Formats: sequence, C-alpha cells, structure tokens
Amino acid sequence: MDQEEIKDLILKCWMTHDGMWFARCMEKHGIHSANEINKAAIKSLASIEIQRVRNALGIEKIQEFEELRQLVAGAFDLLTGSFMGFNYSFPEKNILRWEMTKCFAYKGMTRLGAIDRYECGVIYRVASWFDALGLRYTLTPSVRGCLMHTHGFCGGEFHFSF
Repeated sequence: MDQEEIKDLILKCWMTHDGMWFARCMEKHGIHSANEINKAAIKSLASIEIQRVRNALGIEKIQEFEELRQLVAGAFDLLTGSFMGFNYSFPEKNILRWEMTKCFAYKGMTRLGAIDRYECGVIYRVASWFDALGLRYTLTPSVRGCLMHTHGFCGGEFHFSF
C-alpha cells in the first residue's frame, strides 16, 4: 500500500467508527440527542485537532488570510480522504469555498433512515476549527440539516474578516 492508500484506510475506519457511534447513540437516545451529542463531541475534538495540525505545520498564529489558507490546505490534506468527495478552493482573498460531491455522511445517514433529521457534522467540524482559532467569519448558506438532502447539492463559502 502506498501512503495515500494507508491514509484512506485509516480515515475510512475512523469515519466508520464515527458512524457506528452515531447509529448506536440514535438507537438508544433518539436522533435529537444523537445530533446534540455529536455536535458537542465535534466541538471538543475540533479545538484539539486544529491546534495539533497548526503545531505540526509550524503555524504559530492566524493573523492573516495567507496563514489561514496554509493551515486549511494542510488540515484538509491530512484529515480528508479521496473517498470523502470533499473539494475546496480559495476563489478570492478571505473566501474559502467548499463542495461535497459524494458526501460520506449523507450516504451513511440515508442508510440509517435519518437523513431528514440529521444535522451536518462535516461543515460543523470545519466551522468549529475556525471558532477554536478565534476567527471571525460568516457561512453561506447557513447549514442547519443536510444540504445534500434539502438542496440536492452541498457547497458554500466561509467569508473571513481579518
């Protein structure tokens, strides 16, 4: 196996664990509680995760967009796999655009029969990174449930103020 195949395998195992945890939580406590607990866990994880990535990449502080751009590119390179269908770009200064072409969470929640009540954890995780870094941003569109389910497409932009 090459390095990318190993990374994908590890990430698939991690995402399977995450999905199985969510499914068991939903079975025992219902979808509302599963969403609430999932978001609390994501928020806690994201603050630790983004600091670890920042340290690993040698980025001391995020004071301007170029530093954020380097951190985001490094984080996505480390923490996303090819199977996730996650694409991103920086079309203009202070803008991060994302698109999910084949969202693994959408597929999993659809299989569980919970897609109509699932609250997206993927974009919430990214937003939680920015919250942990103390960044000011707006998110368009607002992500409440699952955009793939409600709009047939998952994509949007983070607009940062520096």
